[in-house]
Amino acid sequence: MKKQLSQNMGFGFLFLCIGTALFFLGSIIYFIAIRGFRILSWDFITQVPREAMTAGGVAPAIVGTLYLTMGAIIVALPLGVACAIYLTEYSPKSFVVNIIRMSINNLAGVPSVVFGLFGLAIFVKLFGFGVSILAGCCTLGILVLPQIISASQEALLAVPQSYREASLALGATHWQTIRSTVLPAALPGILTGVILSIGRVAGETAPILFTAATFYTRGYPSSIFSEVMALPYHIYALMTEGTHPQEQTQIAYGCALILLALVLAISAAAIIIRQRHRKSYEQ
Repeated sequence: MKKQLSQNMGFGFLFLCIGTALFFLGSIIYFIAIRGFRILSWDFITQVPREAMTAGGVAPAIVGTLYLTMGAIIVALPLGVACAIYLTEYSPKSFVVNIIRMSINNLAGVPSVVFGLFGLAIFVKLFGFGVSILAGCCTLGILVLPQIISASQEALLAVPQSYREASLALGATHWQTIRSTVLPAALPGILTGVILSIGRVAGETAPILFTAATFYTRGYPSSIFSEVMALPYHIYALMTEGTHPQEQTQIAYGCALILLALVLAISAAAIIIRQRHRKSYEQ
């Protein structure tokens, strides 16, 4: 009887925690949606800003956010997976390797503004990229690199050792085993890390504040060395530096709703790819 009561209390507490989390999540989405829908329209999505950002749309900011998000993943994913492969498949178990792994975990907790200052010093100044898409993508890529490395390591370690042994027994080399057996099995877990990284990259303001974002532009970027508008910085600028608060606050909520929808759409596409790959691999 006591065990049953303890179990029911445990499940009750679990459901209470889940309900609380879902309540706050739903409240945030409702709060943004109810204010963002007032201004949302096709013209708002497709037009450029006009009249000191009190009219028109936010199309350049949407395009800029897509460029920065996809560019950051393109930078971080190969580096993160390669680092994870070395740490899990090749590196010897030593004190130095443990220090490297601990440093990667600690790097994930560094404030994003520090990465912004790093990007300003290295990519903007030292490498001469200037305030540009390229500098922003490199900075954001380094920002999410620890997260992708950690997720890739966990995915690789989750692959059963018997897969490796069977491949090696058939005459495959170590690299062929990793490429043809281990990586396909670990790919769903790696994509999970990518999905989480997309949400963080798309919503970051501090790193692009120093490396990529501009306050206002009427056009679209012409190359990777162009500065760009982005939805997170655009929201920040409208709420803190705007001269017409009534109109610009509504635009800021519209931008927040578009940013939320953009992140959900990209994440949903990655989830679909992950599920299809998992099903094809299991078959």
